[in-house]
Amino acid sequence: QGKFTLLRDTRTDGSFLVHHFLSFYLRAGCKVCFVALLQSFSHYSIVAQKLGISLTAATERGQLVFLEGLKSCLDLLFGEGEEQPGQPSPLQFISERNSDLKALFDFVRTSLTPADSDSWKGPVLLVDDLGVLLSLGAAPVAVLDFIHYCRVAVCSQLKGNIVVLVHSNEDSEDEENELVVNSLCHHSDLILWVEGLATGFCKDVHGQIKIIKRVSLELMAEQDLVQIYQYKIQDKNVTFFARGLSAAVL
Repeated sequence: QGKFTLLRDTRTDGSFLVHHFLSFYLRAGCKVCFVALLQSFSHYSIVAQKLGISLTAATERGQLVFLEGLKSCLDLLFGEGEEQPGQPSPLQFISERNSDLKALFDFVRTSLTPADSDSWKGPVLLVDDLGVLLSLGAAPVAVLDFIHYCRVAVCSQLKGNIVVLVHSNEDSEDEENELVVNSLCHHSDLILWVEGLATGFCKDVHGQIKIIKRVSLELMAEQDLVQIYQYKIQDKNVTFFARGLSAAVL
């Protein structure tokens, strides 16, 4: 409880981790607020069904609060959605001059604040993908402020967890995105860094994952614990193995 997990991918797609955490926390009986900025609800729902979870049922019983970023953006830009009075869109910053993410934070806090009738085990905020906020016009400082306030509200006050996915590329000229990624790395309790293979595409090894446990956050003299595995994504699960020990190699 109270942990901030950063999912980072470079030269590959780390979204399989998002699907894992979503199904994991729903199966564990946690209240989940999913800020989905990258894909539609049906996309996540189809993958979740393969993993044995119904997102529609989770939404109907109040366990999952799903923000469909793609739909919200279209509604704001083309005025298709009818706003309820007193309830601005969580992505209101798109159509306003100021780029603060207060409306999005209010949406997260309201979604995860437990009601008297709730019996969920703990609140979880899941964001896929944080870099989309930068693409929509939010300033890096506003994005980092949003994450800071979410950490205070979800991790410290509600004793919940936050899982955030960001894309990164050391060779990228997108300085704003790299600033956000590097800042989040310094504040994370756990970093799962998925990378494509340096040697290029391989049919039996899809990439490697670096698991960084930030021990130094709690014990100043300790080194971070780093484990590196390679992985292969299958239809319903992912297999992990030590580097060079793929079943196809041995």
